[in-house]
Amino acid sequence: MPEMLRLGRCRLPVEVKTLPMLDSLFMKPAHRRRILRECLNAPEQHIVVTHGTDTMVETAQVLGPRIKDKTVILTGAMVPYKFGSSDGLFNLGSALSFAQCLPPGVYIAMNGRCFPWDNVRKNRRKGEFEFLR
Repeated sequence: MPEMLRLGRCRLPVEVKTLPMLDSLFMKPAHRRRILRECLNAPEQHIVVTHGTDTMVETAQVLGPRIKDKTVILTGAMVPYKFGSSDGLFNLGSALSFAQCLPPGVYIAMNGRCFPWDNVRKNRRKGEFEFLR
């Protein structure tokens, strides 16, 4: 994360906290509850959570109903950052911007778009996130 922030020339004061790093396909309900607890207990009002795209919506559905007084943005990359030519830097920058501008709530930010937690899905065929309705 520090490397991505540096490469993106981020000038925001950012506190980085690392939670267990695992493929989101292997996440259990306890992992999502931990993310929820960390967000609820964080002193910051604007939070960006980097997350694997395969189960990002499921995590957003855990956070969304409970987080009302903070702006939480989940983001990730369709092409992993370490593979090169990734959308990760762009998504991270967008998420940082959305976190500063949007009202409290939980959102998913991918590829320049921002979705409310309860109106988004990953379209695996197209390889992008889209509104449910």
